[in-house]
Amino acid sequence: MTASKTLQVNRTGVLWSAVYGRYLVAGEAVTAHAILIEELPFAVGPKCNGPVLCLACYRTDGVDHCALCGWPLCGECATEESNEHFRGECEIFKSARARFYPLPAGAAHCPQLDCIMPLRVLLAKEAQPDRWLNEVAPMEHHEGARRMNADVWHADRVNIAQYLRGPCKLGSRFSEELIMQVVGVLEVNAFEARTTHGYALRCLYPYTGILAHNCVPNTARSIFPSEGYKIRLRAMVDLKEGQQLQHSYTYTLDGTSQRQTHLREGKYFNCSCERCCDATELQTNFSTLKCGQCVDGWLLAKQPLSDETSWHCRCCDFSTSNEDVQKTIAALQAEVNVAQALEMGPKRLEECERLLRKYKSLLHPLHFIATGLRQLLIEMYGRVQGYEMATLTDTLLERKAELCRQVLRILNVFEPGLSRTRAMNLYELHVPLVLLAKSGFIANTLGGAELRSRLVEAIDLLRECVDILQHEDKGSQEGVLCLVAKQAMEQLTMSVDGLGNELE
Repeated sequence: MTASKTLQVNRTGVLWSAVYGRYLVAGEAVTAHAILIEELPFAVGPKCNGPVLCLACYRTDGVDHCALCGWPLCGECATEESNEHFRGECEIFKSARARFYPLPAGAAHCPQLDCIMPLRVLLAKEAQPDRWLNEVAPMEHHEGARRMNADVWHADRVNIAQYLRGPCKLGSRFSEELIMQVVGVLEVNAFEARTTHGYALRCLYPYTGILAHNCVPNTARSIFPSEGYKIRLRAMVDLKEGQQLQHSYTYTLDGTSQRQTHLREGKYFNCSCERCCDATELQTNFSTLKCGQCVDGWLLAKQPLSDETSWHCRCCDFSTSNEDVQKTIAALQAEVNVAQALEMGPKRLEECERLLRKYKSLLHPLHFIATGLRQLLIEMYGRVQGYEMATLTDTLLERKAELCRQVLRILNVFEPGLSRTRAMNLYELHVPLVLLAKSGFIANTLGGAELRSRLVEAIDLLRECVDILQHEDKGSQEGVLCLVAKQAMEQLTMSVDGLGNELE
């Protein structure tokens, strides 16, 4: 497979800096939603630290074994000789008589499968030497930083490098140094994807993988399992020629300290983007706490990028240490985790509402913990027993709508434009707006013109939702929601047209 076939669309350029290393820029001015890159993966395979799964379709249930090598395959994939397993590692395991050992009862992680994705990269290196040399070999693997985590480094060396060179008899083909380089490339650069049935895996995209990070990204990626896990990178917003392309390698709705920790431990760098350097996180106060010593004060980090920062109130002289702040945040997050672990139902919803009320005296209203609780509540209102959409009172419908607006207020800043999370919240918002409008019309508190205006507002939300999600794989959760939103938009449009005829 040549580079010309794997990189199918490329409207970008590659530059280098001491800060970013290699990074991508827009090769021309583009409008929002424009495709910047289409790339096929160099390799695909299971994630690290995962369960026993089928090495072809990645399902975790109904897993049997390959009749040729004895490694995990489901019954359906065992008969498909063209799948990834048979094209790759099967012959190696069979020839070397490298046995797969079932997990002991109660074990969740199967370390023996951690070698699969690195092995597939190594085999792709042999099959695509030019692509390896020009695209994969230069990728960052942070060997020095990874070596400092001695326990993880030793586990990877034993479970992957020494296993492949020893029991798998590949010592003459691949050096330990090369294998550990591949492990690092994957850890730093691989993207998580989902199969058409929703099972998790990871993919390595040598070109797209050199995107620079920013906590307010200007690109969005979508992976298409139905097209060989092709990745499409699109502009979230309008971009100028030569503008740096940026993606978020952390969870956008985490606070600054949490994002920095994730990037430092998983990607081996610190972020100094505008959002991270600003204690208010672009005026959202996403990490701001309530001052405990005055009525109107808010605590903000004096030096947001430093673990040794102090936190100061903007209204009084009170200050506290970052250690104390992070202890408070950890305690609150632990409470949220307990609530989130509850079975989906009324108790879970009510506990989230209780925590949100409790934290009013501790957190800024838009704090990331409060925002996370709102997102959980949005997903539960209308779906759990006792809170089904058809049974929600007008007060609870207004509640859901307000929760959506508050989360969208944050997303407008951190994920402007082409954002899947934004699209899902737009869809969630349109439902209570429609029900409230119809309820008001039935109760004679809304006239026909006002009803029409409210429904048009809901149609606009759905139109934007569809506009975002139309770029997703049709079989994905987002692709299915796009179809549902499109149908809802068409039905509402018919209702509005009918109202227009009645009002004329």
